[in-house]
Amino acid sequence: MTKPLKLIAIGNSTGVILPKELLAKLRVGQGDSLFVSETPDGAVRLSASDPDFAEKMRVAEEIMREDRDILRILAQ
Repeated sequence: MTKPLKLIAIGNSTGVILPKELLAKLRVGQGDSLFVSETPDGAVRLSASDPDFAEKMRVAEEIMREDRDILRILAQ
């Protein structure tokens, strides 16, 4: 999807108008948060979930999977 986005003045800041198709694709609406991150190739990525949190959860799940027996014993 390639669409031009309109930048508007909001007080002393600048906002961007996102088309409803993009909002639907991101599954967000007014009041929700979006996260911006830079990819290794220098592109900018916009997502509805925090990529840092997602990476931390992936690592945590991997550790829990590897140490399942130890965690089961500790939970008793």
